[in-house]
Amino acid sequence: MPPLVSVVLAVRDGAVDLPMAIDTILAQTFGDFELIAVNDGSSDGTAAVLDGLRDPRVRVIHQQNMGLAAALNRGIAAARGRYVARQDHDDWARPTRLEKQVAFLEANPDYVLLGTRAEIWVGGRKTGRAHDHPTDNAALQFDLLFDNPFVHSSVMLRKSAFDAAGGYATDRSRQPPEDYELWSRLARRFKVANLPERLTVYREMPRSLSRVGASSFQEKLVLISSENLAHATGSAVPEQRHRDVAAFIHNAYQMISPKPDMVEMSRLIEQAGARIRAGAPDSDVSDRVAARIGSLRLKYRLRRVGLHRLRPVFRLLRRFNIAATAFAGQ
Repeated sequence: MPPLVSVVLAVRDGAVDLPMAIDTILAQTFGDFELIAVNDGSSDGTAAVLDGLRDPRVRVIHQQNMGLAAALNRGIAAARGRYVARQDHDDWARPTRLEKQVAFLEANPDYVLLGTRAEIWVGGRKTGRAHDHPTDNAALQFDLLFDNPFVHSSVMLRKSAFDAAGGYATDRSRQPPEDYELWSRLARRFKVANLPERLTVYREMPRSLSRVGASSFQEKLVLISSENLAHATGSAVPEQRHRDVAAFIHNAYQMISPKPDMVEMSRLIEQAGARIRAGAPDSDVSDRVAARIGSLRLKYRLRRVGLHRLRPVFRLLRRFNIAATAFAGQ
């Protein structure tokens, strides 16, 4: 009989962190699962770590480097479970994560994507910070218009919905962020949620942007956000107003049109919020709409007086703080 859950882990050159990540899955209180580990062309000791596993629940796939999206698609194609849970090679799952996610999805068949909140660690040290993303479908639908409110290594999906959506995009013009791109497509058709418990430990490391330049990553965020905004406001393809909102939100000032219309951009966000409220009458996203418009207006004013050019200084200070926190934990 196939397992109920397939946990899929893709790894490239992660031998140091991999054993702990795997241990947190094998120690789950929920036992009806398989773990599919895809070694995506590692050149360190990753293959030896995976081949040394003797747990019958573990299956290993070795392949040449194809990138994260393609590696995940291959692992999920091999999955036998009704549900697919993601796990990163350097993040950790709390013992009840799978148990609580299965319970939610079994009780709520109209939901297809379920994440958890997550503690943020730097290396082996707690930071006191957390990814406490919204839990409600309507709030998540609204937040997805602009950015990704899910921790990738926390999510569990219905495999049938994943297959219907066509899996992770492997087109380099659309990924990374492969997770935000996929969640966006799923949320246009289905309900999504996060559990309120912090059942994942997300470890901050210089990883995602090492796969692609920061500017290219930013441009793809703007592309996906503008597509989401277009869909939410009934447009077949993004118009300049959608692209301007998305560019402001992601500080991609080089992508903003010469004369962005603040009134029209605010109206667009209000329209998107109204459509989400109409589809979820028991939820209210009014505060989120107001906050997003307020943030947009501030960025609009900063750009008009040229103060947006100070953002690189703030980013540098934040990176210094993260590095200092990691050093203190050594």
